[in-house]
Amino acid sequence: MAEVGVIAVKPEAPAPAAILSQGYWALVRYRLLRDRTTLVCGAILLVIILAAIFAPYLAPADPYKTSMLRRLQPVFKAPYLIGSDELGRDMLSRLIYGGRLSLVMGITPVLNALIIGGALGIVAGYLGGAVNMAIMRLVDVLYAFPSILLAIAIAGALGTGLTNSIVALTIVFVPQVARVAETVTTQVRGLDYVDAARASGASTWAILRVHVLGNVLGPIFVYATGLISVSIILASGLSFIGLGVKPPEPEWGLMLNTLRQSIFVNPTVAALPGAMIFMTSMAFNLMSDGLRAAMDVKA
Repeated sequence: MAEVGVIAVKPEAPAPAAILSQGYWALVRYRLLRDRTTLVCGAILLVIILAAIFAPYLAPADPYKTSMLRRLQPVFKAPYLIGSDELGRDMLSRLIYGGRLSLVMGITPVLNALIIGGALGIVAGYLGGAVNMAIMRLVDVLYAFPSILLAIAIAGALGTGLTNSIVALTIVFVPQVARVAETVTTQVRGLDYVDAARASGASTWAILRVHVLGNVLGPIFVYATGLISVSIILASGLSFIGLGVKPPEPEWGLMLNTLRQSIFVNPTVAALPGAMIFMTSMAFNLMSDGLRAAMDVKA
């Protein structure tokens, strides 16, 4: 009987003693610089973010200028580098400008949830008792709904627009961040140095600021980074179904919606907004995994 081969996985070499002696963050930096996937994803995100910031200087044409005589031009046909959309607008310019709205709709709700949900979770986890019960039961009510359905319901109630979409997604992510923050804070609250600080007469605010925040912000931040990829997809989904950004604004989800009728005419151009959504969200997701692995003290 043939033996089943076993692929040997070479374990990662331990960090040098010089790195370990420099402290925790030096070790995190060392691990990140050795993680090629994280570095590649970081480079991709840096290019996308810089392109969005400097869009007026990088876009080759006006993203709002239409030309019905040049509708759905193929890739590499002059004067369009990657074709034109259903109204003859330059796709490259609209993708570059679209990164602005897509990134804002993806990152801003997570930052808001990081502040609001993080504060709620830390307070609930540290105080415990009735305060924990009241806060976490309210969080559980929102957490019980699927994210996409809750986002659609809130955005539908508030109406279309960038601000309303951000508010809807913020409400969706607050319970998730609060749950993680409460769990991590509850674990830290029972550690010896927190008990020692409490026994020494330190105030609650001093304990939270000095002993608790420094140990819980890292895991909360890493988790929130992973939510950005979800936020970009949900934000694009809201725009796709007409509850997000309004036309003629360039936003990847909205562009995907307006081009869906052209998928059989010019599939390459019609798929470009979806490719940008996939690449950006995947880069954020993989980078979050890299940060989580680099910050894992047990690894």
